[in-house]
Amino acid sequence: MASMGEQNGVVSTRPVMADNRSFADFEPAVKKPKRNKFAFACAILASLTSILLGYDIGVMSGAIIYIQEDLKINDVQKEILMGILNVYSLVGSCAAGRTSDWVGRRYTIVLAGAIFFLGALLMGFATSYAFLMVGRFVAGIGVGYALMIAPVYTAEVSPASSRGFLTSFPEVFINGGILLGYVSNYAFSKLPTDLGWRFMLGVGAIPSVFLAVGVLAMPESPRWLVMQGRLGEAKKVLDKTSDSIEEAQLRLSEIKEAAGIPQECTDDVVKVQKRSHGEGVWKELLLYPTPAVRHVLICGIGIHFFQQASGIDAVVLYSPTIFEKAGITSSDGKLLATVAVGFVKTITILIATFLLDRIGRRPLLLSSIIGMVASLTTLGFSLTIIDHSHEKIPWAIGLCITMVLAYVALFSIGMGPITWVYSSEIFPLRLRAQGASMGVAVNRVTSGVISMTFISLYKAISIGGAFFLFAGVAMVATLFFYMFYPETQGKTLEEMEGLFGKFFGWREEAKKLKMKKTMKVSGDGTSNGQIQLGNTTTK
Repeated sequence: MASMGEQNGVVSTRPVMADNRSFADFEPAVKKPKRNKFAFACAILASLTSILLGYDIGVMSGAIIYIQEDLKINDVQKEILMGILNVYSLVGSCAAGRTSDWVGRRYTIVLAGAIFFLGALLMGFATSYAFLMVGRFVAGIGVGYALMIAPVYTAEVSPASSRGFLTSFPEVFINGGILLGYVSNYAFSKLPTDLGWRFMLGVGAIPSVFLAVGVLAMPESPRWLVMQGRLGEAKKVLDKTSDSIEEAQLRLSEIKEAAGIPQECTDDVVKVQKRSHGEGVWKELLLYPTPAVRHVLICGIGIHFFQQASGIDAVVLYSPTIFEKAGITSSDGKLLATVAVGFVKTITILIATFLLDRIGRRPLLLSSIIGMVASLTTLGFSLTIIDHSHEKIPWAIGLCITMVLAYVALFSIGMGPITWVYSSEIFPLRLRAQGASMGVAVNRVTSGVISMTFISLYKAISIGGAFFLFAGVAMVATLFFYMFYPETQGKTLEEMEGLFGKFFGWREEAKKLKMKKTMKVSGDGTSNGQIQLGNTTTK
């Protein structure tokens, strides 16, 4: 019959054309769903917190020139002032995990903005080095909160199809904040020395005000709502932040399973075990981790460590010093060159956001870190030549500036955004807040060590030697990422645990997961999507 097909004794109900093609072959291809605008808006608002850190990093690189002149501080005090905010932010990032489980992700973001607002004001009105350090301490706590909570919230509201794109926003806004800081340096550099640096630091209070107000328009994280047993509210948020109603239902089902809530529970409010404030989480993370959790923890902490140990904060914070060593002596010239660094970082991070969900995490991460090795090695080479020359060498100066720009571009295209994307999406729901806070803590400690020792380091082993050292760290990172990091593109947050647990066998697990998805799409894996009648096989 023309309307029925029979093959290998199996009768299919799908209509078949004369040339053995079904009507479905002529159906239009399913269009890729458009980006969810509501999830996009939530990610934007949450990620605005990252401007706070970026602005501080950028503005301090130029403000320190005038602070050192006005307060008459030495190089050791300068190093400490530059990097101590990263150490202070540990307090915020460690507290943020418990706070976000207690009051929710949204109000934790508001708290981050309020704390940084106070810190910026204290720095702007500082009258002494000690007063300035108090302001750095308060601002550091706010930065720690912001760094931990922004990627976690964004990952929890994002649909899987665009999670990489949306979760990279914190890094986008860090770079945007750095650029604003550089512009602020240049804008206020013409003021009297004692006023210029105070305006540079104090203006940082303005973004935090808009942040605190804007965040109040955001919904709470659906995963946090489920952890509190508020299923009705979670369903409403998921309906708004998913690409389809079916995806919203699937996400809710997966979150309920991860939170230990029976699938048959459909009430708007249900009772849940009181594990949502961090009880037992640290034991599961550190004392009795499963192989999967141990693998996740190593990957989450490792990527944060290598992001900073490869020298990015040394380049960003001390770019005026690097350009001075390269032969640019005027203050305006150094500040303009530094603005160029911020501009390149911002442009490349915007490009990266559109590549994360197209190319994947691993290819971008590996190509980024390999490029960083090459640019750091060349930068060390050019600075060594300049350092040993008694006259200006134009080609070496040009090469040095080019390599600084290439390094920040390569960092921002992969290593920068993927660190926050990857570490926020791989932790299981029950461990996500505390696991992410541990990653941020390692990030800030490493950044603080690099920032507070860079001047002493380059004086001890030369400026070129310092960048050769960073290149060596980046080489180790390349091997580490290649061996241990599975691809997470397109996986739901609840599927992540299946990819981890076998340090060297994760590729096989990824293949099994892919095959399982294919079988779900095609029915039983052999029917090519056709609907099979019951027991119609002829013998």
